[in-house]
Amino acid sequence: MGMLSFLLVFCCFHVTFSFTDGSIANAEFEFGPKPQDMKGTVVTGGPHAIPGWEISGFIEYLKSGQKQGDMLLVVPNGAYAVRLGNGASIKQKIKVVKGMYYSITFMVARTCAQEEKLNVSVAPDWVVLPMQTLYSGNGWDAYAWSFQADYSLVDMAFHHPGKEEDPACGPIIDSIALKALYPPRPTNKNVLKNGGFEEGPYVFPNTTSGVLIPPNIVDLSDHSPLPGWIVESLKAVKYIDSDHFSVPLGKGAVELIGGKESAIAQVARTIPGKTYTLSFAVGDAGNSCEGSLSVEAYVGKESVKVPYESKGKGGFKRATLKFVAVSTRTRILFLSTFYTMRSDDFASLCGPVIDDVTLISLRKP
Repeated sequence: MGMLSFLLVFCCFHVTFSFTDGSIANAEFEFGPKPQDMKGTVVTGGPHAIPGWEISGFIEYLKSGQKQGDMLLVVPNGAYAVRLGNGASIKQKIKVVKGMYYSITFMVARTCAQEEKLNVSVAPDWVVLPMQTLYSGNGWDAYAWSFQADYSLVDMAFHHPGKEEDPACGPIIDSIALKALYPPRPTNKNVLKNGGFEEGPYVFPNTTSGVLIPPNIVDLSDHSPLPGWIVESLKAVKYIDSDHFSVPLGKGAVELIGGKESAIAQVARTIPGKTYTLSFAVGDAGNSCEGSLSVEAYVGKESVKVPYESKGKGGFKRATLKFVAVSTRTRILFLSTFYTMRSDDFASLCGPVIDDVTLISLRKP
């Protein structure tokens, strides 16, 4: 793909892991191949040329300030990153606890491929991430994906399945983190699991991009990087934390960044004929997402639209929806009515925040 200019801003983060059961070696690719194991930017030194990783195919090791043809790669803080060309893979054995759920958070940027994809796997679980949509205007996004460990030692792999005319076209990866997940359960105060979004993927401490939860990956909420919830849409939703964003309550929340194509859902166990109240908070993340925002909540055949006028500086309002359950399983779904861009960055998608979602049954007087 010919381009007069392509600016890719790609950040590397110095991560302190809270995860103690195992860790990822050379997670930011700070340690690179020996000079004799490279030809220009291409790694030629065999499968173990990048410390901590087993590589195959067309792999490039990139550093800040490099210019390749008409492409300029800017990697702040003198950091390094890895690009996966046609059919290329990187993988690493990681120690985990058999039967546990884990999420992997990683920074990734698309480059010049028209339909760029990235296959992420921990056997037997895998996913292919479509990367046509850039959610952040600076060229990179943080994604999370989850798996359940079938063994105590597993292979974590990133593979580019593309077959582009230019073998160098492919996603760039950096800053990978692993976190154990503890799927929450319903309580006597909330029929929903993880209604406050307190359990979620690892968030890099030095980034303000949030973490994207990809759409339609699996139909099991326990398998989600956001336990209890399923992303039922064409676009991702964004997990945000109170360290970097305005969050209505607690540590975590979800930003619906793709309009009606960005939806999150959970199936709750209910008793037919019983009356329930769904309560939730709607606000903005304090990230310059200004204007008329709106969240639509659907419970079976019932629905409510909650408008929210945002100044982009944080804040929220509460909403409720009362309904009578007609089944033993009731689907609760939230989506954003509008597509919205940040006022300080017209290339970055944003949207309303939802948090503190509770579902309780009403006792008869």
